[in-house]
Amino acid sequence: MRWTKTFIQTLRDDPADAEAVSHKLMVRASLVRQLSAGVYSYLPLGKRVVDRVAGIVRDEMNRAGAVELTLPVMHPAELWQETGRLEAYGDALCKFKDRKGHLNVLGPTHEEVITDIVRNANLSYKQLPLNLYQVQVKLRDEARPRFGVVRTREFIMKDAYSFDVDAAGLDRSYQIMYDAYVRIFRRCGLDAKPVEADPGLIGGDVSHEFSVLAPAGEDEVVFCPKCGYAANKEKAECRAAPPPVNVNLETAELLPTEIKETPGAHTVDQVAAFLGVPPKDIVKTILFETNDGPLAALVRGDHDVNPMKLQRAAKAAKLEMATPEFIQKATGGPIGFSGPVGLKARIIVDGAVATMRNFVTGANQRDRHLMNVNPSRDFRQDLTADIRFAMPADPCARCGGKYEFHTGIEVGHVFKLGTKYSAKMHCEYLDDKQQRRPMIMGCYGIGVTRVVAAAIEQNHDAAGILWPKELAPWQAELVTINQKDGKIQLAGQEAHDALEKAGFDVLWDDREVTPGVKFADADLIGLPLRVTVGKRTIESGTVDLQRRRDKAQKSVPLKEVAAAVREEWNAL
Repeated sequence: MRWTKTFIQTLRDDPADAEAVSHKLMVRASLVRQLSAGVYSYLPLGKRVVDRVAGIVRDEMNRAGAVELTLPVMHPAELWQETGRLEAYGDALCKFKDRKGHLNVLGPTHEEVITDIVRNANLSYKQLPLNLYQVQVKLRDEARPRFGVVRTREFIMKDAYSFDVDAAGLDRSYQIMYDAYVRIFRRCGLDAKPVEADPGLIGGDVSHEFSVLAPAGEDEVVFCPKCGYAANKEKAECRAAPPPVNVNLETAELLPTEIKETPGAHTVDQVAAFLGVPPKDIVKTILFETNDGPLAALVRGDHDVNPMKLQRAAKAAKLEMATPEFIQKATGGPIGFSGPVGLKARIIVDGAVATMRNFVTGANQRDRHLMNVNPSRDFRQDLTADIRFAMPADPCARCGGKYEFHTGIEVGHVFKLGTKYSAKMHCEYLDDKQQRRPMIMGCYGIGVTRVVAAAIEQNHDAAGILWPKELAPWQAELVTINQKDGKIQLAGQEAHDALEKAGFDVLWDDREVTPGVKFADADLIGLPLRVTVGKRTIESGTVDLQRRRDKAQKSVPLKEVAAAVREEWNAL
């Protein structure tokens, strides 16, 4: 492929709005152009990389026994109403009414659609397990797209869905997909760490994310180097706090409660400064709205409520942060002064609060707080659970080691869905006793376009991209110096034809620009190997062969260029 016959328009400067390295390089190297916020066009070079990723994904999915299909982007809203996700997805769901007034959804995921297909197939146990997958455009109305193609409103994703007769079958399907993901990300040149994750709106009981550690990551990942425990921030377990040193919870002196005037102090830091106590001796009461009424979550002043953990602990179908109006009505006081004493709400206490004594809380009155509040004596505890985000100072919940926190890009996610969708949508199979039973489902997603960004985040230098060999849009770049020199052009043509005949994908930079521009662009787009033909090389009957990653260079005879490139390629 000649450079002048394709559409590659490199840029010298970073786009002004780009934060992530991958965003900067994808724009500068002519992989993408932004159409609108969170919506990108993939230019020829970018499409070639996306196709490389999709090819690896298809190869490994087929190897794992999955079968490809294509599902519609547009879904009738009735399917999403069956599972309750039409409301649960909220504003993130792209919806519109067609000319007949029917509500439709532009799919961010396809659980409902695939379940509808399988339930109408009337399968028996003899036809299971079944795993169906697609590579498809997805749409999600992201509130804040960022980091280029890492968080977008339109993206390409591989999603697969397994159907089994029992939990043991799901375990096998899940492990097959997990192992396939390990192979996929290894082939893509990624160091992708599997971490325990919260299923979120997809649902299910068990899930793992595959996270690529990178500064541009949108997720926070928690690791314990001592025992190997890994989880994303939403899932990371917190060990229940031990009681303070020399404090016996059974015999500790419980001081009488005392109201303190705290004018204007409504944040933890303000109250701590006003009362002269550390934030860890204050308990925050955070109000939520649920289908069953108000829910109060109690966490230490230096901790934050984890809504996903809280929703699971509360077994709440709906959980929303309470509005100021709701708080005023539920507590009798304004926001910033809520407390559990006398509160008519379900109260869930974090494990770190359960061992506290004589702490400070809001008094449910403006400009007032209570001193020396104690669980059980002063308020009812409906449930004690781990409902907070892990903090850097926390010990590992599994072994007591020290947690490490990193940012990561989620490139894949696997879920054990169980019967979350099959039960609601009556997706059933006929067992060996002719009884109908709900299928046991799994779901497995890979962000194809995210993989491209993640690969750049982990493979670049100051000059540009360092493509892993299986993702490279072309395997080698041929650079001819001085397009007007007939001898150089003949040597370049000979090298080009020899490489293509040997089966290599070659990009020939045949532009009439300076050598400096060609070499800078070669480094920017980052093909693994570069073959240079110039006046010096043709005088000696050679070409220069250079590896992009480490800049190692050598001269090889022009007649042996294909064999030399083959040797270097195999060594990558």
